[in-house]
Amino acid sequence: MAQKYKHRSPFPLWTLLEGRWVFEMASFYGVRPLLKRLPKGDNHPIIVFPGFMASAGSTRPLRKFLTDLGYTVYDWGQGRNLKFNPEVEAKMLDNLEKTYQKHGQKVSLLGWSLGGVFAREIAKTYPDYVRSVISLGSPITGPRHAALVRPLFELLNGGGPSPKTAVRLEQLHTPPPVPTTSVYSKTDGIVHWHGSVQDDVPHAENIEVYASHAGMGANPMIMYVLADRLAQAEGQWKRFDKSGLKRFFYKSPKYFRRDLGDFY
Repeated sequence: MAQKYKHRSPFPLWTLLEGRWVFEMASFYGVRPLLKRLPKGDNHPIIVFPGFMASAGSTRPLRKFLTDLGYTVYDWGQGRNLKFNPEVEAKMLDNLEKTYQKHGQKVSLLGWSLGGVFAREIAKTYPDYVRSVISLGSPITGPRHAALVRPLFELLNGGGPSPKTAVRLEQLHTPPPVPTTSVYSKTDGIVHWHGSVQDDVPHAENIEVYASHAGMGANPMIMYVLADRLAQAEGQWKRFDKSGLKRFFYKSPKYFRRDLGDFY
């Protein structure tokens, strides 16, 4: 279960090294010819949610990648991600419903950082409209200090959570009732990896990658995971296969007990 992990702030060294996202972006474009060989999509719709303080521009390479694989991809449509309130949530739910009705099929939700929290929460409200949810480095569990930017988010949103919202925050680690994948990195300099581990239930999974927080939208290892997860036929979801050579690149929380990461 997600609650068993000790929650800490991100390791300072990884925060200082967040600038390595530049190299992840360069590698993304460097291997684009190889990425085109990944499993193709079935044209089902995907809504992509940006991280805190980010806008559609930050997810453009990611959305282009998914479009090239054969999906119909949409930005979340709310501009820059700065605030969360009933109005913003209502617009996200309305967008999901309209996308579902437009295509006549369920929608996959992909969120980066805070965007992943939003994707998970609206999937809990409208699960019948959602095919799957994938979050990248999202602060879905743990205390306030697990995500470095949370104090700024609270400042822009009028302070700490209300009692009602606080109860909701306590349940963030519970996956929505649809196939759900949480991708996280032990070298994330913004959100401590413990804060991205969701409950271990049959329809949910946690996948560790080597990435910076800012580079998750372009990291080739993550692109492989996305292509693999999204290509699964509806109703036939299985957990990510980490056998063979993939076991050296992708892990699960249970393998980390003696890693250095448990010390930070």
